[in-house]
Amino acid sequence: MARALAQEHPGAAQPPAQWTGAGIGTQIAVLTGKSLRKLVTDPKLLIFSVLQPLVLLLLFGQVFTSVATTPHFPDGVGYIEFLVPAILVTTSMQSALMSGVGLNEDIKNGVVARFRSMPIWLGSVLVARSVFDVARAAVRLLVLLVLATVLFGFSPAGGVPGVLAAVVLALLIGFALAWIFMAIACWLRNAEAMQGVGFLVMFPLMFASNALVPTAGLPGWLQVIAHANPMSYGIDASRHLMWGQPAGTSVLASVGTSAVLAVVAAVVAERGFRRPQ
Repeated sequence: MARALAQEHPGAAQPPAQWTGAGIGTQIAVLTGKSLRKLVTDPKLLIFSVLQPLVLLLLFGQVFTSVATTPHFPDGVGYIEFLVPAILVTTSMQSALMSGVGLNEDIKNGVVARFRSMPIWLGSVLVARSVFDVARAAVRLLVLLVLATVLFGFSPAGGVPGVLAAVVLALLIGFALAWIFMAIACWLRNAEAMQGVGFLVMFPLMFASNALVPTAGLPGWLQVIAHANPMSYGIDASRHLMWGQPAGTSVLASVGTSAVLAVVAAVVAERGFRRPQ
């Protein structure tokens, strides 16, 4: 109708075109770039996030060195080679927790409210947040590996290919956990509560696992928990990759579990995110 009137009356005012927004891929790229620019404009965010795994490496690498002399410790492996794969996985867990906390902060300060007024798919906000935190985690892991090599002589038998494979595995685990923490954040809508839940989840997963001590060296009741702890299997897979040992079953189990958790958590997160604030 409007087109027919315009043809009959060329001088008539044209109705304003309705903006439908960019494609989903462009939305995710723009929102991810927005978050990544924070690391450039405010490098303190990156510096402090890198210091956390470095402190863990320095602290545990010195305090638990004697563990390498116990009967249950793997032969021919130094404690640093034993510890670094675990620190990779726990660092990815910390980055995943930041996904939930950061999302709650965006909800609190009104950023998400502005996104709701735009013609975009709200799920792109969650995807961009997860991609940003994986990118930040990758930087943290690479810096950690460089410092472990320079300061402690970290040199696993698997070489560079094994180390890179372990890094990719840790990032996949972190990606899945990021969706879980974002799903929790979407329903809690409270940054303080999110941090409390995160630490309640992280510390048992870390200390009730084989991260610092071989499972066989733990007390009997804690061995049962460590065997049921999914983090133990991710750390085992990471160690096998770095040590140049066969890791097919453990890697497939970690990747498959991460994929399933990510899909389920993404559905829950997207539904929770759409709830009115």
